Amino acid sequence: MYYFIVSFFVLFPFIAFTQVNKKITFSGYTEAYYAWDSDKPANHERANFIYNHKRHNELNINLALAKINYIDTFVRANAGLMVGNYAQYNLANEPTLFQSIYEANVGFKISKNNNTWVDIGILPSHIGFESAIGVDCWTTSRSIAADNSPYFETGIKLTHTNSKENFYYSFLVLNGWQRIQKPNGTQMPSLGMQFNYKPTNAITLNYSNFIGTDKPDSAKALRTYHNLYFILEKPRISITAGLDIGSDKYTSTTYGLWYSPVIIARTSINSKSKIAARIEYFNDKKQVLIPTNTINGFQTTGFSINYDYTIYKKITFRLEGKAYLANNKIFNNNTRTTNYSILSSICCKW
Repeated sequence: MYYFIVSFFVLFPFIAFTQVNKKITFSGYTEAYYAWDSDKPANHERANFIYNHKRHNELNINLALAKINYIDTFVRANAGLMVGNYAQYNLANEPTLFQSIYEANVGFKISKNNNTWVDIGILPSHIGFESAIGVDCWTTSRSIAADNSPYFETGIKLTHTNSKENFYYSFLVLNGWQRIQKPNGTQMPSLGMQFNYKPTNAITLNYSNFIGTDKPDSAKALRTYHNLYFILEKPRISITAGLDIGSDKYTSTTYGLWYSPVIIARTSINSKSKIAARIEYFNDKKQVLIPTNTINGFQTTGFSINYDYTIYKKITFRLEGKAYLANNKIFNNNTRTTNYSILSSICCKW
């Protein structure tokens, strides 16, 4: 994989700039933010289950990204480099060489008559309705389920879109659970599937899964994960409802289950302003994903309200208030069951 990525970044710009008659696009995204957290952490790092907008009481960059995209009739490729909290905390376990890579993949169309592709490399995750590009999400912060499931993946993906372009499915062979490089001691591949159907322009139905491991083969552990969501988008009001369910070993012999429902509603006040509200719950009683060192593990409800204002066509101001209510004292050095935060950001996407 190391040689693939190095070769990709060496050869891709050459191909892109010499094939001037092909479709080449450049894009970018920058999100600057300020977060205030009621825990007031001395080291400025917010709770261990948060992987975006991680820093308390300081101006910071969550994500600054530059991308180049190339597409031809039978070939496509994407490359992106990034910095910011998203890269720092989501790729902390990757080798330093990989920590600035947002995306690096190449794809080949394998059918002349059908929209069927094979893509290889570092890819956006096939799981969930939220992404690293904050302004594409309805809320300023990510849900607990999004921050604790993959934003990216590395492997090979077979995709097909039907002629009506309202049904999409993919099959994946992956290096693991949000991994670029396979962990030491892990040889077993991980698998994934996605089925996305739009019966009308206003409705999206999706099912995605992951079957594999995030542990060494010696642990003999199998992680299974299921992600379902429904999106209804209307001119005045839109609703997203999702449910994530996962299972993995939390001791050498025992499996634990976690699950997380979430509902987000968004409405447009006018052409420039939107308001969104979210309620979510995350139950990881056995602490498979989120350690708390408490008897009842992580069982937390979240509420948030969000305001977006489009300053210019490509620049958006966002403001969010959020509250977490836990069943154990997991906040403020295990002294409180509640946590409150205010998050503001300026996003520029071009």
